[in-house]
Amino acid sequence: MTSALRAPGWTTALRDPRTLRTEVLAGLVVALALIPEAISFSIIAGVDPRVGLFASFTMAVTIAVVGGRPAMISAATGAIALVIAPLVAEHGLPYLIAAVLLGGVLQIALGLLGVARLMRFVPRSVMVGFVNALAILIFAAQVPQLVDVPWLVYPMAAVGLAIIFGLPRLTTAVPAPLVAIIVLTVTAVAAGIDVPTVGDQGALPDSLPSLLWPGVPLTVETLRIVLPYAVGLAAVGLLESLMTATLVDDLTGTRSSKRRESVGQGIANVVTGAFGGMGGCAMIGQTMINVRSGARTRLSTFLAGVFLLVLVVALGDVVAVIPMAALVAVMVFVSIATFDWHSLRTLRRMPRSESAVMLVTVAVVVATDNLAIGVGVGVLTACVLFARRVAHLVSVVPGPVEDGVRTYRVSGALFFASSNDLVSRFDYAGDPGRVVVDLSDAQVWDASSVAALDAVEHRYATRGTAVELVGLTGAAGHWHRRMAGTLGAGH
Repeated sequence: MTSALRAPGWTTALRDPRTLRTEVLAGLVVALALIPEAISFSIIAGVDPRVGLFASFTMAVTIAVVGGRPAMISAATGAIALVIAPLVAEHGLPYLIAAVLLGGVLQIALGLLGVARLMRFVPRSVMVGFVNALAILIFAAQVPQLVDVPWLVYPMAAVGLAIIFGLPRLTTAVPAPLVAIIVLTVTAVAAGIDVPTVGDQGALPDSLPSLLWPGVPLTVETLRIVLPYAVGLAAVGLLESLMTATLVDDLTGTRSSKRRESVGQGIANVVTGAFGGMGGCAMIGQTMINVRSGARTRLSTFLAGVFLLVLVVALGDVVAVIPMAALVAVMVFVSIATFDWHSLRTLRRMPRSESAVMLVTVAVVVATDNLAIGVGVGVLTACVLFARRVAHLVSVVPGPVEDGVRTYRVSGALFFASSNDLVSRFDYAGDPGRVVVDLSDAQVWDASSVAALDAVEHRYATRGTAVELVGLTGAAGHWHRRMAGTLGAGH
């Protein structure tokens, strides 16, 4: 990895006053945006708001030290909340903590086993769908804050958006979202404007988190209860985190260690579980706020967690009066900045299969409110369409009969999808007594292809025709020699 592509570290931020200021202010903005999100996700999970807030603190601080993607924010998330909600409802908080601890251990194991390499199998169309769906979900999450509220909420949100979009044209010395939050809060308090505030979302903690051990019996029955949720937490958390890390790589033009990020997410969840948190993973919305505010190092992530704890514990009364309209304006800005508008402009010019995969990913994510399911369906759709497209690239061209021999030239990739109709591409009744099948330009990828070639030989053999397969070299020849006649071709 070259230094030009490596994200700046802590020492760079601490030595450079301008970078330090950017990291500090970005961390503060993220902390303010985390508060209502963490409270909302706690409600979804069915736990006290303190559980989500403490989880966001421990996740952010821990991942800043052990994670692989600088400037990425990890905290309590809606996806994790949806996974663990049934467990909390049926068995309570102690079993949730046990599931978070086990889920973290599973993430560490998966990271060490190289699960991050699977990201190379996620097509770009799925990534674009992931980003667009996320932008839609972020925007949709703000809608409840704009329904059945005092009319002053609307002009306040509009002013907030105007500041966020307009201030960077004048100066970028201070993050525009932070200015919008401060201006709207001071205005609301000074003018006595009665609008929903952060304090209306739930009680803020007044003490520091402490270490605890889940009060559950260490039995096989406990493992049976928590294991499915731990697996779900580990899978969803890693998927969202790796997808978000890849997105930040693209945005910042830097590389990051996905293996370290996977292990780091597991460590962060173990620490979070040890402090009684609900677990979490990377947050695309807050990460976008951080990156768009100019943050590029782990310092902003670390400070986001520290500021969050200070704000809710020491300055809870101040944070409680922040109008939700200000945070809605910030999150609407994030949704607009997150959406890949270029994908809409190029929708008609892209191959239909690529557009279909992107749209399917968006539709499933929005319908299920679950990024993991949407990405999974998107990848599956891409695989099916790719297999279908490649299946039609196989050709079987018969040559003329010369000296009582007909030669068929087979080209293309032979695998389960393309080899299904291979058997029907030969003229068994009309061919002479000797046939040569030239596979020099073909690639044999799996057992289905070997079985198809076996079936071709068998059909010719029943008519007394001698068949010679030529051009099978290397791995393809090894596959055929090893498996021919053993795959049920009808012998």
